[in-house]
Amino acid sequence: MTIKSELTEQAETSLESSEKITMTHSQMKSLSYRDAFFLVLKRDITIALRHRDDIINPLLFFIIVVTLFPLGIGPEANTLSQIAPGIIWVAALLATLLSLDRLFKSDYNDGSLEQMLLSPHPIFLLVLAKVVAHWLITGLPLIFIAPLLAVLLHLNEQSYGALILTLLLGTPVLSLLGAVGVALTVGIKKGGVLLSLLVLPLYIPVLIFATSAIDTASIGLPYSGQLAIIAALFFGSLTLAPFAVGAALKVSTN
Repeated sequence: MTIKSELTEQAETSLESSEKITMTHSQMKSLSYRDAFFLVLKRDITIALRHRDDIINPLLFFIIVVTLFPLGIGPEANTLSQIAPGIIWVAALLATLLSLDRLFKSDYNDGSLEQMLLSPHPIFLLVLAKVVAHWLITGLPLIFIAPLLAVLLHLNEQSYGALILTLLLGTPVLSLLGAVGVALTVGIKKGGVLLSLLVLPLYIPVLIFATSAIDTASIGLPYSGQLAIIAALFFGSLTLAPFAVGAALKVSTN
């Protein structure tokens, strides 16, 4: 029974790989840019739904990290309320980092990444679709779970709006900047440590301004300045990161 299940799993994996390569190589020739974008987006989401550990693992990690702090620090409401923004954002940052390694790795291993680079469509468009899929799979669920965990940390009631807004603007930046690091290390077998060294310094500005916005909201002051900076980081990353990822992928696959 074990041998049979292993053979079945290998057959499904090979079928999935051939399906991905065929889709990126043959179907895209007659597709518009918009259709190619949504095709890659749908494909990545479908693959993630088949391998649900890609969705569940970052969420479980996020929940575990946040819930461990009250156990380690203590149940005092004032202390938890003061450090709640940092806890939530550091946990979201690490959960995103945990899920980055699979962004291009499976495509690189089965050869579909090379087919994507040879596609007649701009590589930055296909990369953007993959990053959007990654955010929908990883970042969006974190936004829904974060307010529930914030109750556990006694976050100030005035800070919930700032928490959701900073996560909405900040988590896409984490995915976009993280994709650059993944593209640079995709050809390395054990590039997890190098990926962390490359990506974590880029995450620091988002972490600083996001936690500052939540802290400012907790004392009733306007936090539009911090949100404007995070929005600027978002639009800057959205504009430049796909081109940087495309160039890095070409270097890594050669």
